[in-house]
Amino acid sequence: MLDVKFVRDNMEQVRRMVQNRQSNLDLEPLLKIDETRRRLLFDVEEKKHRRNVASEEIARLKKEKKDASGLVGEMKDLGQEIKSLDQQLSVVEDEFTEFLLNIPNVPDDTVPVGRDEKDNREIRTWGEKPVFDFAPKPHWEIGEELGILDFERGAKIAGARFTLYWGAASALERALYCFMLDTHTRVHGYTEVLPPFMVNSSAMLGTGQLPKFKDDLFKVDGWDYWLIPTAEVPVTNIHSGEILEESVLPLKYTAYTPCFRSEAGSHGKDTRGLIRQHQFNKVELVKFTRPEDSYDELEKLVGNAEAILRELGIPYRVVLLCTGDMGFSSAKTYDIEVWLPGQNTYREISSCSNFEDFQARRANIRFRQKGRGRTQLVHTLNGSGLAVGRTLVAILENFQQKDGTVVIPEVLRPYMGNMKVIERGAG
Repeated sequence: MLDVKFVRDNMEQVRRMVQNRQSNLDLEPLLKIDETRRRLLFDVEEKKHRRNVASEEIARLKKEKKDASGLVGEMKDLGQEIKSLDQQLSVVEDEFTEFLLNIPNVPDDTVPVGRDEKDNREIRTWGEKPVFDFAPKPHWEIGEELGILDFERGAKIAGARFTLYWGAASALERALYCFMLDTHTRVHGYTEVLPPFMVNSSAMLGTGQLPKFKDDLFKVDGWDYWLIPTAEVPVTNIHSGEILEESVLPLKYTAYTPCFRSEAGSHGKDTRGLIRQHQFNKVELVKFTRPEDSYDELEKLVGNAEAILRELGIPYRVVLLCTGDMGFSSAKTYDIEVWLPGQNTYREISSCSNFEDFQARRANIRFRQKGRGRTQLVHTLNGSGLAVGRTLVAILENFQQKDGTVVIPEVLRPYMGNMKVIERGAG
């Protein structure tokens, strides 16, 4: 959430920012709410000033043994007026805050202004795209032919956009998230956590999923529980309502969780295969930093996610998102996209963002400045390190062989009983 004072003092800047983000949010109601708030505030302050002056006059009259009953009666009436105005002001302040929850974050100055993904800026590429002496297949064909991905039974069990993994696919998925967690904890210095896979509305509000993305979430009927769309939600809220000591920053957490998304509004997109599922696994990276360190920590976070792909030998590129393509809560986002030869395109596998104090203000996460005693909002960051299912997709497509088998990256073999190749019926 943006700072209330910033919004009030920079309304035109906020209006331009909303337009640059290609948002259809109408700020006119906010202006009217603020106009009403200012009027009520003026009336309250004016009446309270009158009450203070009258209180001094009543005290003087009583001290001089003079009749103050008339003025006391007026003050009772004035007190009721003030109480009524305070109540109205409280309602308007709540309306203002509720509206603020729907205003996206202000992009960093380094973010390119643009409409959509076509205006994103490629920062770098890594790895050589594989060259085949046969027509490469998409992962859904590879998985079905090997008997390790079962889309039909997944749909029978749950519905569309659910998949049943068999044998080597299950082992590969498990190997991937174990390898990712081991790398992030042992090499990159993150602390592993295992959070709840359901959270309450306050947690969803704190990271910006509510109220903006309510239709993209799965809600447990009759309970204040939501299935998490990403581990960002529970992990960021570990410190909601807390004051951290500056000496412990930056805090770096990593977590494996399943994730659940309704994918509302994505009908017709990526309906084949594992790219856009209602349930998928992900390893998340979350940081809490001092404001002056957050952009350096963002670059390191991106590097940590890239390191996984380099170890696996999967070609990828890093893209800086433009204002029209970045997430609601983000101030700056890099996407890491893997090359998928079976689809002849790059696909996002990680989105790494600096939210500055946008989430921290919503979740009330602060730190106490060393030697000064003052508190300040932390900056929060997160990124996928990586989306596990999409990494499996990249392995199937990049390491497929002419005979239909798939070579397992060397770093994963110890996690898979030293299996080197996935063959049909591999268990």
